[in-house]
Amino acid sequence: MSKLAGVLKTLGDAAAAANVPLGVPPGFIPSLPGHSNVHPQPPPQPMGQPPSTSGAILNTAPKSTKTTHKRVLDMSLPGPDHGNPDHAHMLANKWMNATKLAEMVKTQGLVYKKGKFSAIEEEQLRAAIEAFKVGRGLTNDQLQDIIFQKNEKGKDNAFWSEITSALALRPIIAVYHHVRRAFHPKKQQGKWMPEEDAVLKQAVADLGQQWEKVSEIVGRMSSDCRDRYRNHIANREVRVTGVWTKEEEEELTAIVTEMTIQQGKDFDNDVFWGKVSDRMGNRRGRQQCRIKWTDSLSKTVKNEGQKPRWSAQDAYILVHKVDSMNVRDDTEIDWKTLPDSDWNLWSAHSLQRRWLTMKRGIKGYEDMTHQEIMDILRVKKAHLPPASAARKRKVTSAANVDEPADPEPGDAGPSGTQEGASDGQDRDADGSTDDSDA
Repeated sequence: MSKLAGVLKTLGDAAAAANVPLGVPPGFIPSLPGHSNVHPQPPPQPMGQPPSTSGAILNTAPKSTKTTHKRVLDMSLPGPDHGNPDHAHMLANKWMNATKLAEMVKTQGLVYKKGKFSAIEEEQLRAAIEAFKVGRGLTNDQLQDIIFQKNEKGKDNAFWSEITSALALRPIIAVYHHVRRAFHPKKQQGKWMPEEDAVLKQAVADLGQQWEKVSEIVGRMSSDCRDRYRNHIANREVRVTGVWTKEEEEELTAIVTEMTIQQGKDFDNDVFWGKVSDRMGNRRGRQQCRIKWTDSLSKTVKNEGQKPRWSAQDAYILVHKVDSMNVRDDTEIDWKTLPDSDWNLWSAHSLQRRWLTMKRGIKGYEDMTHQEIMDILRVKKAHLPPASAARKRKVTSAANVDEPADPEPGDAGPSGTQEGASDGQDRDADGSTDDSDA
């Protein structure tokens, strides 16, 4: 007992010196002089507790989300020149439809951009809209009221001119339609349901192709209603799907060549696919005809009936063509400008897809700027590969046609312009285009 009393006295003295009372929970770590208190460690978990079920683990795990390409933009690089200052001011302030713009191209040498907006243009627009909002102390609701002014004649011209001026070579009417699509509250509502198709079909039957009014009835964006009707509803009863027959391919080839080559036009870019579909009795839709031509038949026709194969030399040419364009981002590339007289088999759409394949083959490309991707591809394609077997590349041109047919009015859009889309598009009277075809 005397020994036990001595041990307890020794422990008590030590506890007093450390300022720790006896009987503290096990695992407590005393604080050192000059340091903050350390919280007690949690008591050990009881032994023998059953593990969580797999269902519980799966239900509490973060849900996977669809990842998208995280584009990295280098906004510090200089962009395209605005060209003629008078023309730039006119494009940002004068509301001109496609017909008037085409007239200006011919009479005044106007150069302007059309087609898809690049990623950098999208960023410039967002910045310009935010600057307008902050500069005038507007709320989000007030900004929406400006963008979606119900009375067309009451639209805020100062707003549209200011944000259009932030871009190079874009007409104000194109910016107007693009921003109204991009900011629309009914944008991206998902898959169309059968009952929506029925409402859309009836609305068009009652109102015709007045897409803004149709939009109010259907509850979708006007451009979505237009594209859904043109590509999936119209002529559905006679529409054919699946593999194209040899006869269909020959019919499509004859129609496209008659509407383009025989009239001195480009059969990759000067095609109005709605007219082509009509000529085929609407058995194939606009999109079906366009995709079949640009992805398959065009290159075969150019190669005198032989289907060409993409080669290492083609890849080499593509990389160095893109490099020579000195763009800030590949969304700025006008793919129709890449083919030339000696390299003409591939459509703009095919070249764009080949480029994306090469880019995605670079590990970590999602976190790279276009210039960084270009640096890697230049190294990969630094040397010209051995020439492959000689191919026939003769292209029938308008110069080889003895008696060209008279062109039909309205077959081609404005010429001499810079376009970003990869194919010919149907254009509405207001100047807007069917983006689903790009």
